[in-house]
Amino acid sequence: MQAVTTGLEGPSSSPSDSKQTAAASVTKPAAQAIMEKQTTTSDKPVVAATTTKTKKSKQQTIHYPFWFGGSASSMAATVTHPLDLVKVRLQMRTGDAPKTMSGTVLHIIRHNGITGLYNGLSASLLRQITYSTTRFGIYEELKTRFTTKDHPASFPLLIAMATVSGVAGGLVGNVADVLNVRMQHDAALPPAQRRNYAHAIDGLARMTREEGFRSWFRGVWPNSARAAAMTASQLASYDVFKRILIRHTPLEDNLATHFSASFLAGVAAATVTSPIDVVKTRVMSASGKSSIGQVLGSLYAQEGVRWMFKGWVPSFLRLGPQTICTFIFLEGHRKMYKKVKGIEE
Repeated sequence: MQAVTTGLEGPSSSPSDSKQTAAASVTKPAAQAIMEKQTTTSDKPVVAATTTKTKKSKQQTIHYPFWFGGSASSMAATVTHPLDLVKVRLQMRTGDAPKTMSGTVLHIIRHNGITGLYNGLSASLLRQITYSTTRFGIYEELKTRFTTKDHPASFPLLIAMATVSGVAGGLVGNVADVLNVRMQHDAALPPAQRRNYAHAIDGLARMTREEGFRSWFRGVWPNSARAAAMTASQLASYDVFKRILIRHTPLEDNLATHFSASFLAGVAAATVTSPIDVVKTRVMSASGKSSIGQVLGSLYAQEGVRWMFKGWVPSFLRLGPQTICTFIFLEGHRKMYKKVKGIEE
């Protein structure tokens, strides 16, 4: 009896133990799966936070292509070239030439037709491709290296960076500037004195052949001084005006702000560069050797201190629209670049 009882007890206890073992084996993988799911879920906010942080850091260190400034300036030059032509004609006016902007425009159309307003456009575009690409590119690179969105550069630092960029741009684009002035002024000269450059490349080749490589650097110092003053008063002031408008007015970083800041930058640039522009134009248009001192002495003897702002109105009427168009086109380049690269505004 005891043996039978023992035999019966053995089998009755074994199924119970096997069920518990099976339940434990099923519960363990399920618990591991739940823990892994919880771990994965808890990691998601960290990844999202990391992604957001990365996007913010990218916003602070956007490196725009070097050529953006030259492209935007070239587009602006096609719009404002007639105003630039009129400004040069007024600065070089002699004898019975028209004294007003409207009179100069009518005089050009009467003698050269509508297309006469675009004399020297190829040289103007060459100038923007060399001069403006260099000054904008270096300025933006310096801003990227030394400033962030959280710590923007001070106005004196912006002026210093813009001045260095302007000098470099003036040196690189000097030969194109000489061609630009000559081709714009050529039609106003007597027929015997005209150079009749067919286009910028023809002018470049003839300058080199007839006057040597030194002609490429005619007026380089007043031109570099003007480029430094222009870049400091245009680019640095635009950044400062834009910052002030966004911080202290209801305006945001949009077209209205870009228009307002670029208009104010145009006023500042025209006022600062007008005296330098007059001297630069006189030196570059001369065929013989003319020092800056001789040009200044001649201007003062003929017109007194008024020479400093000779042609200021057409200069502003050119620089104002040009500055507005340049920065609106530039901001458009930047917006498109961000969109293509997937960078948040």
